[in-house]
Amino acid sequence: MERDILLAAVIGAQGLKGEVKAKAFTALPESLARYRVLHARDGRTFRISSARVAKGDIVVLSLDGVNDRNAAEALKGTELFVKRSALEEPEQEEYYHADLIGLRAEDEEGRHIGTLAAIHNYGAGDVLEISRPDGGDVLVPFTHEFAPTIDIASGRIVIAVPRDEAAEEQGDVE
Repeated sequence: MERDILLAAVIGAQGLKGEVKAKAFTALPESLARYRVLHARDGRTFRISSARVAKGDIVVLSLDGVNDRNAAEALKGTELFVKRSALEEPEQEEYYHADLIGLRAEDEEGRHIGTLAAIHNYGAGDVLEISRPDGGDVLVPFTHEFAPTIDIASGRIVIAVPRDEAAEEQGDVE
């Protein structure tokens, strides 16, 4: 079954003629318009007739059939998706976050660490959130050093577990 990819969420109305403000989750907010038709989780479809970047990751969209402020306000909170097949294939060493979520996380010896649950960015770069089988979570920087192998076809990501050399020298190794 093909996955839906979240591209934006309507955050409110813009003006009186039915435009909506949406928070874009694309790398370039202006690229949202190229998908032309988006859909909600409940199956409703929305054809984009025009789009412009307002500020940062906020895009103002005109959607066919949304002709007044009341109709625009009714869409507040609506998440807008596209089918995964509508996205361009990423370059080598580039990934869509949606393709990574759910990968089996393994250490360099192939032992199961957990499952990649989310990717966060707190301002200093992407961070992988790994849900461990014991219920805990581990946060790891999303760098080649910490995630040297990503194999989407096999459904796995290798996480290089940092070594505590001082502890190893003292024999304090788990």
